[in-house]
Amino acid sequence: MQTFSVRSASGTYRIVCGRGAIKRLKKVISKQTDVTGAFVLSSPCVWKYYGRKITKALGSAGAAAPILFDDSESAKTLATVEKVCRTLHRAGTDRRSVIVAVGGGVVGDTAGFVAASYLRGVRLIHVPTTLVAQIDSSIGGKTGVNLPEGKNLVGAFYPPVAVVADPVFLQTLPDAQYHSGVYEGVKYVNIGANKSFAYLEANMAKVLRRDPRALEWLMLHSIRAKAAIVSKDERESGLRQVLNFGHTFGHALETAGNYRHHLHGEAVGWGMLVATLIALATNRINSFQAQRIARLVMSVGRLPSIESIQPVKLLALIRGDKKSHAGRVRWVLPVGIGRVEWGIEIPDRLVIEAIREAPEVARLALDAR
Repeated sequence: MQTFSVRSASGTYRIVCGRGAIKRLKKVISKQTDVTGAFVLSSPCVWKYYGRKITKALGSAGAAAPILFDDSESAKTLATVEKVCRTLHRAGTDRRSVIVAVGGGVVGDTAGFVAASYLRGVRLIHVPTTLVAQIDSSIGGKTGVNLPEGKNLVGAFYPPVAVVADPVFLQTLPDAQYHSGVYEGVKYVNIGANKSFAYLEANMAKVLRRDPRALEWLMLHSIRAKAAIVSKDERESGLRQVLNFGHTFGHALETAGNYRHHLHGEAVGWGMLVATLIALATNRINSFQAQRIARLVMSVGRLPSIESIQPVKLLALIRGDKKSHAGRVRWVLPVGIGRVEWGIEIPDRLVIEAIREAPEVARLALDAR
């Protein structure tokens, strides 16, 4: 069991991480002052598998019935936020209540925005149940929902008061969802250090079969990295932009498929390949480094195809992303193994070429595993 601290403008919060962490949930809530009640926000699927475990962990703090909503990416909307807020009102939630978000990234993003908005702010505790949420989306205070025009276009920076990440929840996670989280782990070793990259190269098979020690390494390495980055740059004014490696293209890909064709991590996997090809074309990395990055991405598994989507459509969506400025896109690109730079503008023609070349690069990297 390990604890990491994250600094935010609202104060420091802690991430309790490790097997058995969920047993500390009641204690985590009890450390909050003047709590009038804990209200669980989750999804029907998550609650089916883990409702009893969460109820037991909450003890007397969890007397209210859970508020459940669809956790598909397509349901991460303002309509869902309104529905949940109205349910909280009927349940008697007040400003001294605590919202406990139990689920994956969609639950966390939606519940976080609810917590930031309802009564102008209610305390929030994340209990992430997917690998993506445990190592990435539950940390850093980003909350939000989607619009038809793009991903996470409505939201707020709203840090939780605590995060409780227990790998026990990953035991029943479907392979596709688990692999989606591993892609985020690949992102962290690309923005971290050469030794971390080499470790994951050598131990990917263990990670994929959920070997406890290898999974613990991936979780702790990723959580430690994100906690350090967001503590230095909460509002993404500088350093935090490195966390967008793979996401510039990835968010556009998710939007193009109406959030139904690619899981978040799969889209980020494609995004890392596209960014790597752009870095190669602009002489920021050499071919050997590009091959290593591509092979590591594809060592997670075959990615769903992108070849039916027109590159010009994806380019338009990239320009409309919330991270662009007056339509000008700033990319995060690798400049070596375990090193990236951010804030880089790239000509449209190079982006189009990289999107077109990515499927063939993916096939070659898959064959080289």
